[in-house]
Amino acid sequence: MDYSPILGVVTAGFEIIVAGWALMGLRRTLGERRVVWTTSAVLVLLAGYQIAEVVICADVAAAGFLPRLAFIIVTWLPPLGLLLIAQLRRPRSRATYASAYGLFAAAAGIVAWILIDGSFATASVCNAVYARYSHVMPWFRIYAWYYWAGLLGMALLSGYGAMACPDDRRKRQLTLLFGGTLAFVLPSIAVSWFVPETRGALPSILCHFALVLAICLARLLVLERRQAKESEHLAAEAQ
Repeated sequence: MDYSPILGVVTAGFEIIVAGWALMGLRRTLGERRVVWTTSAVLVLLAGYQIAEVVICADVAAAGFLPRLAFIIVTWLPPLGLLLIAQLRRPRSRATYASAYGLFAAAAGIVAWILIDGSFATASVCNAVYARYSHVMPWFRIYAWYYWAGLLGMALLSGYGAMACPDDRRKRQLTLLFGGTLAFVLPSIAVSWFVPETRGALPSILCHFALVLAICLARLLVLERRQAKESEHLAAEAQ
């Protein structure tokens, strides 16, 4: 089946629009700017992968550096996810911040490796709405361990943070992040496992199912904007 870019384009468009809406709101509202910036960065990176894949699948033979660029883009998602969790957690958790910064350091090393190693990833075929990549083993397993450790950390820390958080708004936001993480990881694994044609396409499948995560992040940003407006209203009344 020929590759169709429609899903990727629509998904990227939604993610870019939400990120743009959130960043424009920074000019008018107080809010928690760190949360808005980090959430927007996640959305932009998700959109960046979608766009890269669409361009790759337009001409796989001429993809060149683009498959490696796609992996560079998604490399930053797990540490940004952990950073967002750390920013949302109440009370503040130094351990969560340390985990995020440690994963950022690992991500920087992996990105340097991808830039140097021209054989890290090549696009082998595009089918329907996903791309399948080829990698040199066993080195790619290091990347897989890094990525899955990051996603597992996002699920565990957001889930624990939601249960332990005394702040109702932050609890709801952490719950959204927890649910969004599970809602794109578990179906991706299931599809990769039960649909043989998608074997080797898990990175692509993950990013398509991450539309669910993007919707949860959009709701997270709505809650942040609402709180900012309420704070501004109370501040105006107090003057």
